[in-house]
Order: sequence, then structure tokens, then C-alpha cells
Amino acid sequence: MGKAPTLSIHQRLLLAASLVLSAFLGFTGLALDKAFRSASEEAFQARLFSSVYALLAAAEEDEAGGIRMPDLLTDPRFNRPDSGLYAQVRDRTGDYLWQSPSSLGRDLGTIRDMQPGESQIERFRLDQGTAMGLSFGVAWEDFQGRELHYVLAVAEDLKPLQEQVAAFRDSLFLWLGGAALLLLLVQGWVLRWGLRPLREVAQALTEIESGSADQLQGDYPKELNRLTSNLNSLIRHAQARQQRYRDSLGDLAHSLKTPLAVLQGVSESDSVEQRPLRKSVREQVERMNQIVSHQLQRAAASGRTVLTQTVPIKPVVERIAGSLDKVYREKGISWRIDVAADCQFHGDEGDLMELLGNLMENACKYGDGLVRVRAETGRGLHISVEDNGSGIPQDQAEAVLRRGHRADQQQPGQGIGLSVAADIALAYGGRVEIGAAEELGGAVVHLYLPMR
Repeated sequence: MGKAPTLSIHQRLLLAASLVLSAFLGFTGLALDKAFRSASEEAFQARLFSSVYALLAAAEEDEAGGIRMPDLLTDPRFNRPDSGLYAQVRDRTGDYLWQSPSSLGRDLGTIRDMQPGESQIERFRLDQGTAMGLSFGVAWEDFQGRELHYVLAVAEDLKPLQEQVAAFRDSLFLWLGGAALLLLLVQGWVLRWGLRPLREVAQALTEIESGSADQLQGDYPKELNRLTSNLNSLIRHAQARQQRYRDSLGDLAHSLKTPLAVLQGVSESDSVEQRPLRKSVREQVERMNQIVSHQLQRAAASGRTVLTQTVPIKPVVERIAGSLDKVYREKGISWRIDVAADCQFHGDEGDLMELLGNLMENACKYGDGLVRVRAETGRGLHISVEDNGSGIPQDQAEAVLRRGHRADQQQPGQGIGLSVAADIALAYGGRVEIGAAEELGGAVVHLYLPMR
């Protein structure tokens, strides 16, 4: 069984809005139709009462003291056969006392004995259609003071009312259908206009994919600002990562040239003794192993993601310090940790471990037993690691961080750690700076990361 095609956002919104609009207009049409039909029936019943009152006003007393209706009534429909408006007068036993000319031969519903002022409305079959009748109880006092009870019945054919309701219904649904079609067209245009920024983002991504653009450009609604900002961050990160991969491969190839040349020269020499040969080969192999490890670390640093969690810094610093205490037990490292409990790093915890691990290990290795770690937040994150060693000469401070510097990227030690830390910081849009520690007298390494 095939999978149903996925609807676009525009199609989903249009479908949902169309269903809601159709349901709303449908219920509106039904409600208006019912209201009009009820109002028409109430007006119809009111006309029946008016006809009853008009007949009562026209009634006269006959010689016997009973009720008598005039030969010609005010409403001409009573006087015309098959006019659709009928009237009858019956006594308490149901016998006809009077019928309008229009109602001859017709039975106007069920007539029963009714109290004066009592009324009854009913529908009944009449000829080929339906009629609505009103029966009204009347008390008539004759000239002797006796009270005579009659039932005055008036009925009217419902066909005109039904035709009026049908015409209104046709007109109503015609107008509602036209309004629905117009609203759907307007709604489609509004949705297309509202979703245009998303289409522009998709088009911009297509241009980036084709290489004709390198960033999302344009003025987008504020709802999309976070999306476009994150996409631009991801794009910049991917571009920087690709460049660092190329740089790392170039550095690796460049760094291995000299050790390979030395090995080649040693292997071709016939005048050296066996022991110096083994020592030279071992040194060059160790050197190449360090170079490869370093370049792999740099390549790993280029793969960091920019959308990660928030990591508390102080527990990480304390955990690294505990590990380094075991490694440099003979030095008896003394730690001064000045990191607030709420100071946080926005990124991968492994990156933070590698950053602080490199800086703190170098401070332990090249210091004289005292290391100070500080962290503070303001416009961004600032971490500094100080030691009380001999420090780094000012003329070499930039060199140990510069990519491709032979003394740094090919040798083990402080230069490798700082270079890796600099690469990780760069992946997060930050930087590493080296200076002199005024208080401890050794080197201080500053790590600056922007606020995310």
C-alpha cells in the first residue's frame, strides 16, 4: 500500500481553513434558514389571529340571538372559492353554523369544544396541499343574557409560505456559496502572502546549495529571525569546518615531510651505528605519531555543532583538576579555582573538557606547582588559566597559536595543546590569547567565547 503524499504547509492551512469556513457557513446557513422559517410561521399565525379578530368584529346577532356573519367579508379571499383563506363557525357539538364561500365542502381541522379565549393551531391536509388552521373559542351573549359558545376556525393554505421559505433558502445558499468561494480565494491569497517568507528562505537555501550565495540574506519577519540566524550559524560553521579540514590535511602533509625525509636519509645511510639508528628512527616515529594525533584532534575540533546544551563550568574544572592531581602527583599541584556556580558554557561538554584539559594540563606541565583558573560571564564567557612557571616569551605568544608554525604543530607539549584549544575556540566563534600572569608570574592563557 503506497504512502499518501505529504501536503505542503500551504495546502494544509488552506484545507483546514476551507473545512472550518465550510462548516461555519453551513451552520450559519442552517441557522438563518431556521430563523427565517420560524419568523415566517409566527407571522403566518399572527395573520390567522388577525383574521379571527376581523371576523369577530364583523359578526352580528341574528333574530334568535345567535351569531351571524355578513354575506360579504372585508377580506375578499373569504368570498372567493379556492382562494386559500377559509373560515367556519361551529357550535359546541361541531355542527356548522356558517362557512365562508371559500371553504365550502372543506373540513378545517379537528373542531372540539373550546373555552372562550382558548385557541388551537394545527396543520392538516387540505385538497392537494397543507394548511395551517386556528380554532378560537368564542362566548356570545344573546339578547336574553344567555352565553352561547362557538368555535371560530380560520385556515390558510401553506403553499405561499412554503414558496417564500424555499425562495429565501435558494437565495441564502446562493449568496453563502458565493461568499464562501470569494472567501476561499481571499484566504488562498492571504496564505500565499503569509507564507512567502518561507518560500524566500527555501529559495535562498537553494541558492546557497548551488553556490550562488553563502548566507541567508533579506529582511524576514521576526518569527523567522531565530530560524534564519541559526541557519546562518550552521552554514558559517559548516564552511569553517570544511576549511579547517583542508587546513588540517595540509598541515598533516606538510608536517610529515621532515620526519619522512629524516627516516629516508637514515635508512639510506651506511655509516651509522645500529644504536643511533634505532634512536633516530624511534624519535621520528614518535614525532610523526604526535603530529598525526594533533591533526586528528584539530579535525575533531572542526566538527563541533553550534546547537548544544548548557554545561556548568565549575564541576568540569574540579573534575579535571582532580585528574591532573593524580598525573602530576610529584609536583603537588596547588589549585586556585575562582568560578561561580552559575557560570555556564553553551556547547558540548566534551569540547569544554578538551578546552580546559589542554589549558590546565599545560599549566601543570610548565608551571611550578601553582595553577589558578578563573571564569566570568558578561557579554560573553571569559576563562583564564595562570601558572607560576617561566611563562611564554612575548615574541612567541602568537607563534604558538598560529596554524602551520613548525615549532608548534610538529612538536609535543604546550604548543600542541594551545593550538588544539585555539581551534576549538574558533569553532565556537571565540579566540585564545596568551599573556603574562601578573600575580603568579608565569603564563596566562585567556579563552574568550561569545554569548549564545
